Amino acid sequence: MHGGGVHIEIINTGTELLLGNTQNTHGTWLGRELFRLGLRVARQITIPDGATIEETLSESVRRSDVVIITGGLGPTSDDITREATAAVLGCELIEDEAALRSLEAFFATRKKVMAPSNRKQAQSPVGADVLPNGNGTAPGIYVPPRLNPIRPCAIFLLPGPPRELYPMFFAEVEPRLRALAGVSSDRKMLEMKFTGIGESDFHQAIDDQLAGVNGLEYGYCARIGEVDLRLIGSEEAVLRSRGIAEAAFAANLVSDDGTSLEAVVLRQLRKQGMKLATAESCTGGLVASRLTDVPGCSDVFTHGFVTYANRSKVEILGVEENVLQQCGAVSEEVARQMAEGALRVSLADVAVAVTGIAGPSGGTPEKPVGTAWLAFARRNLPTITEKVFHLRDRNGFKKAVSQSVLDLVRRHTKLPL
Repeated sequence: MHGGGVHIEIINTGTELLLGNTQNTHGTWLGRELFRLGLRVARQITIPDGATIEETLSESVRRSDVVIITGGLGPTSDDITREATAAVLGCELIEDEAALRSLEAFFATRKKVMAPSNRKQAQSPVGADVLPNGNGTAPGIYVPPRLNPIRPCAIFLLPGPPRELYPMFFAEVEPRLRALAGVSSDRKMLEMKFTGIGESDFHQAIDDQLAGVNGLEYGYCARIGEVDLRLIGSEEAVLRSRGIAEAAFAANLVSDDGTSLEAVVLRQLRKQGMKLATAESCTGGLVASRLTDVPGCSDVFTHGFVTYANRSKVEILGVEENVLQQCGAVSEEVARQMAEGALRVSLADVAVAVTGIAGPSGGTPEKPVGTAWLAFARRNLPTITEKVFHLRDRNGFKKAVSQSVLDLVRRHTKLPL
């Protein structure tokens, strides 16, 4: 095996995943972490609890170098991932003494009696490695390729709960995968976030240059108003590729450490000791919601005004009624007065405002659906206004406009290099 040539399949077990009661986040998370190692997921399968696991695993090991199974390691009757794995490999399950002691200690420290059914969690196929679980009762299991009589395919059995799976992956799975795949530990990964630029523009501007960097793996992930560029390779290859991307899109670069736009905005304001207030109409509080998703935002973000109706713009933010009548709610003048009013009422250092037409109705030839006016007010400085146009469905419009609002703050509070 070596690097990108490793065929990896993920089997997620859990009836609740197929019923839609629980969101399956494992595939996304594992895919991202494997990509960081320069590895790819060839196939991902979600199956119900129970007997299906044996059939699915039997198929996967015949075409894979690595199979990762999540879930089915609990104490209940439908948790049969261990049993299914032993059946596919044609080997016995034995009780691992160290795993049993760990289980007993887990319950003892919590002053609980271990149920007899939990004892099955200490079982593993003969010759397999038991992976310790410091965050739950289900140890993981690693079956090396040499124990697989079908083909040299490594098998990892991991617990389902993320709080147990993630630490186990970093501590136990990643080192083994590096050794199996020949992935050197000196490989670097860089995730660069850009906004205000489309994925096709990236392809056109820098694809040929990135393709010419030896030993580089790269990929894009496009979302509304944002493109992520992931670079994996030697330190030299990553640095050279970063320079290519920055030379083309320096003004659009949000972060180079995976930090979100909203977190970058808060970080910039925090470094300058500034407080922020928002005034929103068409986005309905989405900008404030994104800011408050970031832990520790309260030391920067002070007020979020949602002034959807014209009356609220007048009564809360002091927008002049004659301006509303003459210019309309979606106008440069109203956005300006909303931002300045939010600054005045909140006593913050900076304020940002937005008003627009989300649709699907309400547009005019002069102000079509998708139009929004943004304003950024800063104490003792002239207010800045911008007009943007995002023709999307209602939810897409709100997301795109919230991105534009946050980027307006980012660009006008950016610290000099």
